[in-house]
Amino acid sequence: MRSLFACLLFCLTGTEFSRAAPAPPNIVLFLVDDLGWMDLGCQGSSYYKTPSIDRLATEGVRFTDAYAACAVCSPTRAAILTGRYPARLLLTQWLPAGRWNPQKHKMKEGRFLRSLPLEEITIAERLRAVGYSTWHVGKWHLGGEPFSMPEHHGFGVNIAGNDHGAPGSYFYPFTGSWEVPTTGIRIHKQAWDGGSEGDYLTDGLTGEVENLIKNQNDNIPFFLYFSYYAVHTPLQGKPELKEKFQAVPKEQQQGKPDYAAMIESVDQSVGRVVSALEEAGKKENTLIIFTSDNGGFAGATNNSPLRANKGSHYEGGIRVPLIISGPELGVQSGIIESRPVISCDIYSTILSFSSSPVPGTDGHNLAPLLTGAGDNTSLAERPLFWHYPHYNRHPSSAPVSIVRKGKWKLIEYLETGKTELYDLESDLGETTDLSNSNTNQAKDLLALLLQWKSEVRAEPMIPNPEIDKIELDAPPAKKSPKL
Repeated sequence: MRSLFACLLFCLTGTEFSRAAPAPPNIVLFLVDDLGWMDLGCQGSSYYKTPSIDRLATEGVRFTDAYAACAVCSPTRAAILTGRYPARLLLTQWLPAGRWNPQKHKMKEGRFLRSLPLEEITIAERLRAVGYSTWHVGKWHLGGEPFSMPEHHGFGVNIAGNDHGAPGSYFYPFTGSWEVPTTGIRIHKQAWDGGSEGDYLTDGLTGEVENLIKNQNDNIPFFLYFSYYAVHTPLQGKPELKEKFQAVPKEQQQGKPDYAAMIESVDQSVGRVVSALEEAGKKENTLIIFTSDNGGFAGATNNSPLRANKGSHYEGGIRVPLIISGPELGVQSGIIESRPVISCDIYSTILSFSSSPVPGTDGHNLAPLLTGAGDNTSLAERPLFWHYPHYNRHPSSAPVSIVRKGKWKLIEYLETGKTELYDLESDLGETTDLSNSNTNQAKDLLALLLQWKSEVRAEPMIPNPEIDKIELDAPPAKKSPKL
């Protein structure tokens, strides 16, 4: 009779009596601000101490050729949340920007949006639609009040997210001032109105995350977007950690002791969040993603062997750490993956693991690669693109468009039309421009880049007419006396 009953139930429900449907996984996305490619132990650093992050790498897949969608923060954040290239979004510059100078720059900057459009459907909105709790904690920097805050883009909880790109201070009450570019006007800013005397910002926000995890209903999956203000300037580490790195001989220091202390605080935070997941019995059903929004800041860390730094579109400005962990969800452990990937891929990958519908995006679903369940050979030759029609004050920065395809990387300078070509397989430091010796390769990549820019309607730069006016109105130069 029991067998008959089980058979009858199976026929009525279409499922086996003893098998429950798997619960949707929780998603934790750690995004560190300005963390360089070489700033983790698992990436090769002997100076920075990151045991908690290194543990994620041993439990998951670590990508050696992962890229931020831009060399500055806001465009990369938009690409992560929407799966679309910044050029397609028309959000190609950090916000609110304002570094363009009509008296110094030869070209007018391309137009760009000052906030993430409400019409874009974010990861949070898609996950919330299928029953997820959605939490934003930390830096937002994709618009401000009253129209473009995290809560306008699908997040049910917003802690410390506002329009500011950096905190006034990492120490309570987290206040400071900022000079608005080109105006000389200073404004007051406060990263977070929580915490108490003696609190350090990274630690305080981690405590908020621990409470969210502890109090979450076990039957409701969650998406945590923990977007650290660290390790962005101001460089302010906890004194006890800073002293430890100051004791390291100068010649062995990869970066400033304050910066190293900030990285260690981030690592401790990651460890605390993972421990909170374990204590709540949620870690086994959680996908964890760890990455950065652009390369390391020139004044804070050494990005060698990569060339340049944040703000530049050489490798030091756009190649970033990326680790994805979730062994209980089928993610392979201890894998080092060299196929190129980019920020846009995070969107489709998260939705795939959550069993949400995956719309067409500029990104690639990495789930088959992570689990070993599919053929990902096409990733190795998939072209990746960048478009930055802007100026900034970071060293080695210039308005550029870029394509990487396989081992080749082509840079098009938008002021001059000049191109540079690098073989990243043999020249990771981009020391030798091969555009003159490999003319056919450069020509093919430039054609591919121009085709992509037309497809996404990339905003062009145009000549700055003010430059000519200034030169015409200037008094004539004095002639040198004849000898």
